[in-house]
Amino acid sequence: MSVGAAPVPAIELRGVTKAFSGKPVLRGVDLAIGASETTVILGGSGSGKSVCMKHMIGLLRADAGVIRVFGRDVTRISERAWVEVRRDFGMVFQSAALFDSLSVYENVAYPIREHERWAEQRVAERVGWCLENVGLAGTEKLLPAELSGGMRKRVGVARAIVMAPKIILYDEPTTGLDPANSRRIGELIQRLQRELSVTSVVVTHDLELAFAIADRVALLKLGRIVVDGPAQEVRASENADLREFIEGADPHAPDTLGEKRHG
Repeated sequence: MSVGAAPVPAIELRGVTKAFSGKPVLRGVDLAIGASETTVILGGSGSGKSVCMKHMIGLLRADAGVIRVFGRDVTRISERAWVEVRRDFGMVFQSAALFDSLSVYENVAYPIREHERWAEQRVAERVGWCLENVGLAGTEKLLPAELSGGMRKRVGVARAIVMAPKIILYDEPTTGLDPANSRRIGELIQRLQRELSVTSVVVTHDLELAFAIADRVALLKLGRIVVDGPAQEVRASENADLREFIEGADPHAPDTLGEKRHG
Protein backbone atom coordinates (compact mmCIF):
# COMPACT_ATOMS: atom_id res chain seq x y z
CA MET A 1 0.00 0.00 0.00
CA SER A 2 1.62 3.25 -1.12
CA VAL A 3 1.69 6.26 1.10
CA GLY A 4 1.12 9.67 -0.47
CA ALA A 5 3.77 12.34 -0.27
CA ALA A 6 3.61 14.75 2.63
CA PRO A 7 1.91 18.04 1.74
CA VAL A 8 4.20 20.89 0.77
CA PRO A 9 4.40 23.54 3.52
CA ALA A 10 3.23 27.02 2.65
CA ILE A 11 6.46 28.37 4.15
CA GLU A 12 9.53 26.43 5.21
CA LEU A 13 12.64 27.69 6.98
CA ARG A 14 15.61 25.35 7.35
CA GLY A 15 18.74 26.34 9.26
CA VAL A 16 18.05 30.06 8.83
CA THR A 17 20.57 32.35 10.48
CA LYS A 18 20.74 36.13 10.67
CA ALA A 19 23.09 38.49 12.49
CA PHE A 20 23.15 42.29 12.72
CA SER A 21 26.51 43.98 13.26
CA GLY A 22 27.95 40.62 14.24
CA LYS A 23 25.22 39.93 16.83
CA PRO A 24 23.29 36.70 16.08
CA VAL A 25 19.51 37.05 16.12
CA LEU A 26 18.43 33.86 14.32
CA ARG A 27 20.71 30.93 15.11
CA GLY A 28 19.39 28.17 12.87
CA VAL A 29 15.60 28.41 12.68
CA ASP A 30 13.79 25.28 11.48
CA LEU A 31 10.05 25.79 10.96
CA ALA A 32 7.39 24.48 8.57
CA ILE A 33 4.13 26.43 8.20
CA GLY A 34 1.27 24.20 7.09
CA ALA A 35 -0.92 25.42 4.23
CA SER A 36 -4.40 26.64 5.24
CA GLU A 37 -3.48 26.47 8.92
CA THR A 38 -2.89 29.09 11.60
CA THR A 39 0.62 28.94 13.04
CA VAL A 40 1.50 31.16 16.01
CA ILE A 41 5.11 32.05 16.75
CA LEU A 42 5.55 32.92 20.41
CA GLY A 43 8.55 34.59 21.95
CA GLY A 44 9.64 37.34 24.28
CA SER A 45 10.96 40.73 23.26
CA GLY A 46 14.19 40.38 21.33
CA SER A 47 13.67 36.68 20.61
CA GLY A 48 13.71 37.26 16.85
CA LYS A 49 10.00 36.79 16.08
CA SER A 50 9.61 39.77 13.77
CA VAL A 51 13.00 39.13 12.17
CA CYS A 52 11.86 35.58 11.42
CA MET A 53 8.63 36.88 9.85
CA LYS A 54 10.51 39.41 7.70
CA HIS A 55 12.53 36.56 6.20
CA MET A 56 9.30 34.81 5.18
CA ILE A 57 8.30 37.74 2.97
CA GLY A 58 11.78 38.66 1.74
CA LEU A 59 12.14 41.93 3.67
CA LEU A 60 15.32 40.46 5.15
CA ARG A 61 17.76 38.02 3.55
CA ALA A 62 19.18 35.07 5.48
CA ASP A 63 22.90 34.85 6.14
CA ALA A 64 22.60 31.06 5.80
CA GLY A 65 19.90 28.41 5.47
CA VAL A 66 17.02 27.85 3.07
CA ILE A 67 13.59 29.48 2.77
CA ARG A 68 10.84 28.01 0.60
CA VAL A 69 7.38 29.35 -0.26
CA PHE A 70 5.01 26.64 -1.53
CA GLY A 71 8.08 24.54 -2.32
CA ARG A 72 9.92 27.24 -4.25
CA ASP A 73 13.39 28.10 -2.96
CA VAL A 74 13.31 31.89 -2.48
CA THR A 75 16.49 32.18 -0.41
CA ARG A 76 18.57 33.90 -3.08
CA ILE A 77 16.03 35.16 -5.60
CA SER A 78 16.20 38.74 -6.88
CA GLU A 79 14.11 41.58 -5.51
CA ARG A 80 12.20 41.61 -8.81
CA ALA A 81 11.34 37.92 -8.34
CA TRP A 82 10.25 38.65 -4.77
CA VAL A 83 7.72 41.19 -6.03
CA GLU A 84 5.86 38.34 -7.72
CA VAL A 85 6.20 35.98 -4.73
CA ARG A 86 4.79 38.67 -2.41
CA ARG A 87 1.56 38.68 -4.36
CA ASP A 88 0.74 35.52 -2.39
CA PHE A 89 1.15 37.45 0.88
CA GLY A 90 -0.89 39.93 2.90
CA MET A 91 0.76 41.66 5.85
CA VAL A 92 -0.89 43.11 8.95
CA PHE A 93 1.57 45.37 10.72
CA GLN A 94 1.80 45.88 14.47
CA SER A 95 0.87 49.57 14.16
CA ALA A 96 -1.67 48.91 11.34
CA ALA A 97 0.57 51.23 9.23
CA LEU A 98 -2.32 53.13 7.65
CA PHE A 99 -1.71 56.27 5.60
CA ASP A 100 -3.03 59.08 7.80
CA SER A 101 -3.93 61.34 4.88
CA LEU A 102 -5.92 58.67 3.03
CA SER A 103 -9.48 57.61 3.71
CA VAL A 104 -10.31 54.07 4.80
CA TYR A 105 -11.36 53.39 1.19
CA GLU A 106 -8.06 54.59 -0.26
CA ASN A 107 -6.02 52.75 2.38
CA VAL A 108 -7.69 49.45 1.51
CA ALA A 109 -7.53 50.15 -2.22
CA TYR A 110 -3.84 51.05 -2.10
CA PRO A 111 -2.43 47.59 -3.03
CA ILE A 112 -4.83 47.36 -5.97
CA ARG A 113 -3.72 50.74 -7.29
CA GLU A 114 -0.07 49.70 -6.86
CA HIS A 115 -0.33 46.39 -8.71
CA GLU A 116 -3.42 46.36 -10.92
CA ARG A 117 -5.34 48.55 -13.37
CA TRP A 118 -8.89 47.78 -12.39
CA ALA A 119 -11.95 49.81 -13.32
CA GLU A 120 -13.08 51.90 -10.34
CA GLN A 121 -16.30 49.95 -9.97
CA ARG A 122 -14.33 46.73 -9.51
CA VAL A 123 -12.07 48.47 -6.98
CA ALA A 124 -15.11 49.74 -5.08
CA GLU A 125 -16.71 46.28 -5.04
CA ARG A 126 -13.53 44.65 -3.73
CA VAL A 127 -12.91 47.30 -1.08
CA GLY A 128 -16.54 47.08 0.05
CA TRP A 129 -16.33 43.29 0.28
CA CYS A 130 -13.14 43.46 2.35
CA LEU A 131 -14.53 46.05 4.75
CA GLU A 132 -17.72 44.05 5.17
CA ASN A 133 -15.62 40.99 5.99
CA VAL A 134 -13.88 42.80 8.84
CA GLY A 135 -17.09 44.37 10.16
CA LEU A 136 -16.43 47.90 8.91
CA ALA A 137 -18.98 48.38 6.12
CA GLY A 138 -19.85 52.05 5.72
CA THR A 139 -16.53 53.43 7.02
CA GLU A 140 -15.06 54.12 3.57
CA LYS A 141 -14.98 57.93 3.92
CA LEU A 142 -13.46 58.05 7.41
CA LEU A 143 -9.83 58.96 8.06
CA PRO A 144 -7.62 56.81 10.33
CA ALA A 145 -7.69 59.53 13.00
CA GLU A 146 -11.45 59.02 13.28
CA LEU A 147 -11.10 55.31 14.07
CA SER A 148 -10.48 53.47 17.33
CA GLY A 149 -7.36 51.34 17.71
CA GLY A 150 -9.34 48.16 17.07
CA MET A 151 -10.95 49.62 13.96
CA ARG A 152 -7.54 50.67 12.59
CA LYS A 153 -6.28 47.11 13.04
CA ARG A 154 -9.31 45.79 11.16
CA VAL A 155 -8.72 48.25 8.31
CA GLY A 156 -5.18 46.85 8.20
CA VAL A 157 -6.63 43.37 7.88
CA ALA A 158 -9.00 44.51 5.11
CA ARG A 159 -6.03 45.92 3.20
CA ALA A 160 -4.10 42.68 3.73
CA ILE A 161 -6.84 40.55 2.13
CA VAL A 162 -7.73 42.91 -0.75
CA MET A 163 -5.43 41.12 -3.22
CA ALA A 164 -6.77 37.67 -2.22
CA PRO A 165 -3.47 36.40 -0.73
CA LYS A 166 -2.75 32.77 0.04
CA ILE A 167 -0.81 33.72 3.19
CA ILE A 168 -1.51 36.43 5.78
CA LEU A 169 1.24 37.48 8.19
CA TYR A 170 0.16 39.19 11.42
CA ASP A 171 2.83 41.02 13.44
CA GLU A 172 1.65 41.44 17.06
CA PRO A 173 -1.97 42.04 15.96
CA THR A 174 -3.35 42.72 19.46
CA THR A 175 -0.66 45.07 20.76
CA GLY A 176 -2.25 48.16 22.30
CA LEU A 177 -5.78 46.75 22.23
CA ASP A 178 -8.09 46.18 25.18
CA PRO A 179 -9.26 42.59 25.90
CA ALA A 180 -12.55 42.98 24.01
CA ASN A 181 -10.83 44.23 20.85
CA SER A 182 -8.10 41.60 21.21
CA ARG A 183 -10.77 38.89 21.22
CA ARG A 184 -12.43 40.51 18.20
CA ILE A 185 -9.16 40.42 16.27
CA GLY A 186 -8.61 36.78 17.25
CA GLU A 187 -12.09 35.85 16.05
CA LEU A 188 -11.44 37.70 12.79
CA ILE A 189 -8.17 35.82 12.20
CA GLN A 190 -9.97 32.51 12.76
CA ARG A 191 -12.87 33.39 10.48
CA LEU A 192 -10.71 34.59 7.61
CA GLN A 193 -8.54 31.47 7.84
CA ARG A 194 -11.65 29.29 7.77
CA GLU A 195 -13.69 31.12 5.13
CA LEU A 196 -10.86 32.12 2.78
CA SER A 197 -8.68 29.01 3.35
CA VAL A 198 -5.65 31.22 3.87
CA THR A 199 -2.47 30.28 5.68
CA SER A 200 -2.12 32.50 8.74
CA VAL A 201 1.16 33.20 10.54
CA VAL A 202 0.81 35.18 13.76
CA VAL A 203 3.77 36.58 15.70
CA THR A 204 2.73 37.45 19.24
CA HIS A 205 3.54 37.31 22.93
CA ASP A 206 -0.23 37.28 23.72
CA LEU A 207 -0.82 33.83 25.21
CA GLU A 208 -4.61 34.11 25.27
CA LEU A 209 -4.68 34.99 21.57
CA ALA A 210 -2.17 32.28 20.69
CA PHE A 211 -4.07 29.37 22.17
CA ALA A 212 -7.45 30.72 21.04
CA ILE A 213 -6.55 30.76 17.34
CA ALA A 214 -3.62 28.43 16.69
CA ASP A 215 -3.56 25.10 14.92
CA ARG A 216 0.17 24.97 15.62
CA VAL A 217 2.39 26.83 18.07
CA ALA A 218 6.14 27.41 17.90
CA LEU A 219 8.24 29.07 20.62
CA LEU A 220 11.29 31.05 19.56
CA LYS A 221 14.01 31.49 22.17
CA LEU A 222 17.48 32.92 21.64
CA GLY A 223 17.10 32.62 17.89
CA ARG A 224 15.98 28.98 17.75
CA ILE A 225 12.64 27.18 17.71
CA VAL A 226 12.62 25.31 21.02
CA VAL A 227 8.98 24.12 21.01
CA ASP A 228 6.88 23.28 17.94
CA GLY A 229 3.70 21.25 17.75
CA PRO A 230 -0.10 21.14 17.60
CA ALA A 231 -1.60 23.82 19.83
CA GLN A 232 -3.30 21.45 22.26
CA GLU A 233 -0.11 19.43 22.76
CA VAL A 234 1.94 22.55 23.33
CA ARG A 235 -0.72 23.92 25.69
CA ALA A 236 -0.39 20.83 27.89
CA SER A 237 3.40 20.60 27.62
CA GLU A 238 5.70 20.71 30.63
CA ASN A 239 8.63 21.82 28.44
CA ALA A 240 10.92 23.96 30.60
CA ASP A 241 11.39 26.69 27.99
CA LEU A 242 7.63 26.97 27.49
CA ARG A 243 6.92 27.06 31.22
CA GLU A 244 9.56 29.76 31.66
CA PHE A 245 7.99 31.85 28.88
CA ILE A 246 4.44 31.43 30.23
CA GLU A 247 5.42 32.24 33.80
CA GLY A 248 7.44 35.22 32.60
CA ALA A 249 4.45 36.51 30.62
CA ASP A 250 2.11 35.90 33.56
CA PRO A 251 3.70 35.33 37.01
CA HIS A 252 0.36 33.97 38.27
CA ALA A 253 0.06 31.41 35.46
CA PRO A 254 -0.90 27.88 36.55
CA ASP A 255 1.49 25.00 35.93
CA THR A 256 -0.43 24.04 32.80
CA LEU A 257 -2.32 26.59 30.72
CA GLY A 258 -5.93 26.64 31.77
CA GLU A 259 -5.42 23.95 34.40
CA LYS A 260 -4.30 23.92 38.03
CA ARG A 261 -2.09 21.09 39.21
CA HIS A 262 -3.76 18.97 41.87
CA GLY A 263 -2.20 17.08 44.75
